Amino acid sequence: MTRRIIPEAIAREPWSLLLPLLALNTFGAAVLYSAAGSSLQPWALMHEARFFVFLTMAFIISRFPRDWFKQAAYPIYGGVLILLFIVEATGKISGGSQRWINLGFMQLQPSELMKPAMVLALARFYDALPPGMTRNWRALLSAGALVGVPALLVMAQPDLGTGLAICAGAAVVLFLAGLPTLWFVAAGSALTVMVPVAYTFLLKPYQQGRVTIFLDPESDPLGKGYHITQSKIAIGSGGFWGKGFGNGSQSHLEYLPEAHTDFAFATMAEEWGILGGIFVLAVFLWVYRWGFRVARQAPDRFSSLLAGGATFTIFFYMAINMLMVMGLAPVVGIPLPWISYGGSALMTNMICIGVLMAVHRWNRRSGSLLS
Repeated sequence: MTRRIIPEAIAREPWSLLLPLLALNTFGAAVLYSAAGSSLQPWALMHEARFFVFLTMAFIISRFPRDWFKQAAYPIYGGVLILLFIVEATGKISGGSQRWINLGFMQLQPSELMKPAMVLALARFYDALPPGMTRNWRALLSAGALVGVPALLVMAQPDLGTGLAICAGAAVVLFLAGLPTLWFVAAGSALTVMVPVAYTFLLKPYQQGRVTIFLDPESDPLGKGYHITQSKIAIGSGGFWGKGFGNGSQSHLEYLPEAHTDFAFATMAEEWGILGGIFVLAVFLWVYRWGFRVARQAPDRFSSLLAGGATFTIFFYMAINMLMVMGLAPVVGIPLPWISYGGSALMTNMICIGVLMAVHRWNRRSGSLLS
């Protein structure tokens, strides 16, 4: 009966994914509305408008055939890599970092685009690689070069959080591609040994301070530990039910820094409490379940790696941001998708949604229907 009323083309869209995302983004707009003192400007209205613009972009991406994705993988990767070099040469400097290109209507952060571009390039690389070469260390060298060059450029901006996110997304694709588990264990052990060296010689002073404060934020509660301290106060004061919509004192009295971006979850938790947090987590878990089922039912290796990498890219945003605002990870400046204000991050996550929608469509055409 529903299909008689709703056109077939509309009914076939994955609304079980899109409607929860719309609800989450609208909830994020409500959080931003409150953070701005019960005003749609300057964040809430733009946040909602950007969602629909990027949702249209996701629909367009989902219409591209699989062969187009394969052919465009390396050109897209190369184009974003060129943008990273442009940022290094002429990018806008803000907060001591050089990460943005001024497009007039928005500040574009190319390092955000490298996250899905990296997943796409590695999925194409391992799809074309003969199965017998997957476990050959020579193939790992080529994949390492694909990852290493942009990651080093991003970390030099400096943007350690985004650089690590690029590496994490790449590592997931490598794991799904079938690289030996022993290699990951060895790499993890080597990184653990290198942490003191990296802390001493590679991290900038402010990055070292973030690590130190993460370990003991109460050592400087009015200085370097201020962000984390105020965030935990905001989350804890919300309790189970929250203080009520528009009644958050930490954000409204400007005790909570970056209440509309990096610490938007703390702004939400103060007013909506644990119940609000459960809603946010429930939507994210639904998205991940949907994304990984798409990856598992994909008709070929390329599609599976692409969907798995896109899903984990979204997961990394959520996990690091929530750990950060609760004091369980260093502050690295990663926003919470569909809740925090920010155009580049929202665009990246909607690109990942568009990719998942595309693979979902390929699944339907191959007869592997998602229930």
